[in-house]
Amino acid sequence: MITEIIAQELDTEQFISEKVEEIKDAVTDGTAINALSGGVDSSAVTMLGHRALGSQLKTVFVENGLMREGESEQVVGFFEKLGVTVDVVDARKEFFAALKGITHPEQKREAVTQTFYKDVFGRLVRQSGAKHLLQGTILTDVDETVAGIKRQHNVFEQLGIDPQEAFGYKIIEPLIQLRKDGVRRVGKALGLPVELFDRIPFPGPALAARVIGEVNPERIETVRKATVIVERLLKNTDAFQYMAILHEDRVTGMRDGKRDFGLQIELRCWDSIDARTATPTNLPYETLTNLAAEITQEVPGVVSVTYNIANKPPSTIEAI
Repeated sequence: MITEIIAQELDTEQFISEKVEEIKDAVTDGTAINALSGGVDSSAVTMLGHRALGSQLKTVFVENGLMREGESEQVVGFFEKLGVTVDVVDARKEFFAALKGITHPEQKREAVTQTFYKDVFGRLVRQSGAKHLLQGTILTDVDETVAGIKRQHNVFEQLGIDPQEAFGYKIIEPLIQLRKDGVRRVGKALGLPVELFDRIPFPGPALAARVIGEVNPERIETVRKATVIVERLLKNTDAFQYMAILHEDRVTGMRDGKRDFGLQIELRCWDSIDARTATPTNLPYETLTNLAAEITQEVPGVVSVTYNIANKPPSTIEAI
């Protein structure tokens, strides 16, 4: 049973001090490794880990081919300024090979999970000699996985999976008592710049969670281009999260006076505190039409843009 620490009752300095000591006690004089995606959870864990372990922690950014445009360069740059060295590991071929031919949402998430933890990190752990993986699992990840809503890629022990047996290393999860609002407070207290601790959430399976149907480089590139537009046009809203989703079926459209069986992008924009519940943001109609116009003009093959207006629940924030 995980004891939740709600954001309003969180003493960030005490929390950081306690978690730093817990990480030190777990790793002792060994080596740990952590994956940095640039999201607030992994960024906060990275800073906690380096405060606790210093050079005993090896931080890597896994380039899986599923990230947003320019993500690795941006994230590595942020952390260089914070004095943290980040190694970029190219694993694109492994992830796309694992996802080939898979269309079921849970099977896609499982493919990403196994490739990440068993194949890529299994190899990195062996090469580094690390005995521990430090990661940013939060309480909402656990809740959704245990409830059977969505298999979050970073939840194991609560499902009866022993990471030591399954992958060959132990996992340390210092943020597991917090939800997103609490993690943001911890990130700020750790000295993360606002661009990191206040970033919109980004899923562990990355853009694979935003492609309905098979994931391949071409389809990822489509949703990546749409994501650039969505994030640029919505960045000044107060929304909790916003995204583009690529649908599977071709839809009938028109270009140059002729029929065009094209692609459909679904837009989602959410108001939420901790991601347990969410409501669609009441975006101005002009904003929606601007989004639709730019996406259909700038993203090859897209002929239809829709906006999701269903609450969570019954909807979820990510499509997959």
